[in-house]
Amino acid sequence: MQTFDDWLIARLKARGFYSASAGTSPARAISIGLSAFQQKNHLKVTGTATAETIIQLRQDPPSSSTTFQPVPETPVEPAWMREARRFMGLKEIAGAKSNNTIISWAQKLGGWIKNFYTNDDIPWCGLFVNHCITETLPNEHTPANPLGALNWSSFGKQLKTPVVGAILTFRRTGGGHVGFYVGEDATAYHVLGGNQSNSVSIARIEKGRLEDARWPTTGEAPVGGRVYLTVNGELSKNEA
Repeated sequence: MQTFDDWLIARLKARGFYSASAGTSPARAISIGLSAFQQKNHLKVTGTATAETIIQLRQDPPSSSTTFQPVPETPVEPAWMREARRFMGLKEIAGAKSNNTIISWAQKLGGWIKNFYTNDDIPWCGLFVNHCITETLPNEHTPANPLGALNWSSFGKQLKTPVVGAILTFRRTGGGHVGFYVGEDATAYHVLGGNQSNSVSIARIEKGRLEDARWPTTGEAPVGGRVYLTVNGELSKNEA
């Protein structure tokens, strides 16, 4: 079954606006393609799949018989959350070696972070969130030091109630943690994040540790409200 992102890629390709060069993630290629398509069609350039953009993409190119292509069900999870899920199960490498994917996120940032972040033993939850946001929201302003998890407490705009895809920050002994809201049970938030037991995973994090819930200013609007889930697993005690 075709996903929403697969549909975007197919429609952008049909119009000649999708090209994923070596080292370019599908999420970034979609964002670049959407921006170019929007500019060409005099739409607001956001790099995201706005309602107006989807209407335009549904139309076949003028060279073919004009029909409207059906759109797969719009996903509940925002683009940055879908990007995060692509890395479920990715793990850091213990010892002197490092996971090349994690290191590549720091290399893309350049500057002092490129020189500083040379080993995935350094906490990388903020680096993971930064990757997911910047790959899918090219115009979003992220923290000057995204490696500091609690720096994400001033990111974007505040949410009074978390929704799927919200950026949650937490305090922990010796620092902080940041990840994406999946849902919650009575005592814990279920968080999709990096550096959770040294991997990208979904972990239960105690509600009392919550620092803030944030949402990107250039992203799609928050949809829905709290998502209540059954308890699955122990509370997380390893996010560093």
